[in-house]
Amino acid sequence: MKSKFKKYVSSFSHRKMLLAVADGFILVTASLITNYLLSLLCCGIPAADMVVPIVIGTICCFAFLSMFGAYSKMWRYFRSKDYLSCVFGVIFGVSVTCLFAYVLDKKIPPVFALAHMVIGIIGICLFRLLFRKTFIEMTGNEHRENQFKRTMIIGGGMACRMLLTEIKNAKKSPYEGDKISAQFTPICIIDDDRNKVGSDVMGVEIVGTTADIERFAKEKEIEQIIFAVPSAVEDERARVMEICSKTKVPVKIVPFIGNLIFDDKTPLLQQVRDIKVEDLLGRDPIKFDNEDIRKFISGKVCMVTGGGGSIGSELVRQIAKYQPKQVIIVDIYENNAYEIQQELVMEYGKSLDLVTLIASVRDYYRINQIFKKYKPQVVFHAAAHKHVPLMEVSPMEAIKNNIVGTFNVATLAQFHLVEKFVMISTDKAVNPTNVMGASKRCCEMIVQYLSQQNDGRTEFVTTRFGNVLGSNGSVIPLFKKQIEQGKPVTVTHPDVIRYFMTIPEAVSLVMEAAAIAKGGEIFVLDMGKPVRIVALAENLIRMYGKVPYKDVEIKFVGLRPGEKIKEELLMDEEGLQKTANKLIYIGQQIQIDSNTFAMKLRILRDAAQENKEAVAVAALHEMVPTFVTPEEFNNHALHEHADKVPAAADPLRRKEETEHGKLVTV
Repeated sequence: MKSKFKKYVSSFSHRKMLLAVADGFILVTASLITNYLLSLLCCGIPAADMVVPIVIGTICCFAFLSMFGAYSKMWRYFRSKDYLSCVFGVIFGVSVTCLFAYVLDKKIPPVFALAHMVIGIIGICLFRLLFRKTFIEMTGNEHRENQFKRTMIIGGGMACRMLLTEIKNAKKSPYEGDKISAQFTPICIIDDDRNKVGSDVMGVEIVGTTADIERFAKEKEIEQIIFAVPSAVEDERARVMEICSKTKVPVKIVPFIGNLIFDDKTPLLQQVRDIKVEDLLGRDPIKFDNEDIRKFISGKVCMVTGGGGSIGSELVRQIAKYQPKQVIIVDIYENNAYEIQQELVMEYGKSLDLVTLIASVRDYYRINQIFKKYKPQVVFHAAAHKHVPLMEVSPMEAIKNNIVGTFNVATLAQFHLVEKFVMISTDKAVNPTNVMGASKRCCEMIVQYLSQQNDGRTEFVTTRFGNVLGSNGSVIPLFKKQIEQGKPVTVTHPDVIRYFMTIPEAVSLVMEAAAIAKGGEIFVLDMGKPVRIVALAENLIRMYGKVPYKDVEIKFVGLRPGEKIKEELLMDEEGLQKTANKLIYIGQQIQIDSNTFAMKLRILRDAAQENKEAVAVAALHEMVPTFVTPEEFNNHALHEHADKVPAAADPLRRKEETEHGKLVTV
């Protein structure tokens, strides 16, 4: 019996019908009670005239209750403000009934109308309150009551309809409903198509445009927002996210349409997720040709130096997916190496031939021992010091680890007839203003120098990309820690801009480049628009449901030693050549003078090994002609920017205002 009742009342249409019948009974009873009490006191209505307040009054009240939304809302989740629909419905219903009585020459005393309103309102609201509790107890859902969140959906298109359908179907299921729909109670929809405002999608009203998000989030006590426009371009998405941040309500998103999975096993509701770090890019993460990579990796022995780091560990993860013959992790830091080793052991067990070695790329003889024993066919060289300010303080370590280490691994790869050697570089190698960047440019030159030698079969390739979101040493972990601890977010300079990509994107570039390389290329990823660091900080603050500059302060602390105002991906002498992948370009190869380069490299190496800092840094300047001081570069960049943009209109020097554009839904 209980199960039948549960099934019946769980249907929204059945609950509306039950409410309507109950409201009719309450209103009729309220009329009779009112007349009885007034008859005892002074001025009851004759029995013949009671047809007006009973019949017409009930019809009018029911009509206005419907008009004010008393039956269109999920009344089980009514808040205090939602009960106003019942109050207004009864007040207007009784008032119109009095007008009908006047027209029909049936007088209804004002005191009767007032008492009828009060008793009717109390009865209707009290019934909802009591029946709500009864419903929760009878359906066994009391423990879930606090799990449901009042949800606003942005976008009234197909994605919204699919979400509502899945929420409705999930709630009908006693099993899946608990898991899938427990977090979603649709309250209202936002859409920028003004023709849709006032209509509804599957019973959920479209209340306004994106300009109204903040108002309706407050009025309807919204607890979470779902951005359900998977086709939205990056500017629209960023604009709406900025508006949502003002509500201080957590935001979930439907992924970009290119990332959605359309099959029977993966409903859209399960793909709704919290905003991730990569969403700060404001663009769809770039995908690469997995088939090319599979052909390149499958059945080969692959070695990754620095295999425990952010990039190196992701390289190892992706290599493992393509059935390599063996994977060799080489890292000097045992904790990181151990973590990725255990992760892969748990994931693949004995199906993956995995070797984890602790070794330094500085140690020529140890690296030679590894090459001789394991005979790698493909080498990904990710081992490097990458922290700019730390390397400014300890320049010898950047030279020893980055330059000498790269020379050791690359020359040994050539000696042991490795098929391909892939070095991971950085945009800081372009016109470097710090020792770290200059050391990586020198590494690029080593790779190009070796690729020009015709006495080996190894194909050498360099991959160059910008900053990596979420990697060790990136700004994201620091910003997140500052926000979580309630401290100001520190940004070096309001004008600092960087190119950003996610770790999977960076690794995909490395592997795609390795697959298509012929030898000697510097592959550069088309990373789209550069990102202002201050904008990145603002968006990250919004991810936490807070308002930048109000809830979380942003402090500008000054440029760090060796830091650039802006990064570049190409040097002046490099041109761009297209590849089959429209997102990957090849920088024009610069000819290296073999005799001169080898001599300068020897001087640099000897000075570093003897810890002669001044001599080594001077030698590095000699080897990398584009190596300039940060002051020289930044002054030029700031003057160049000031000449192009008037200070009053400079978007880098003022807080941007939100412009309400048009949000197109599909």
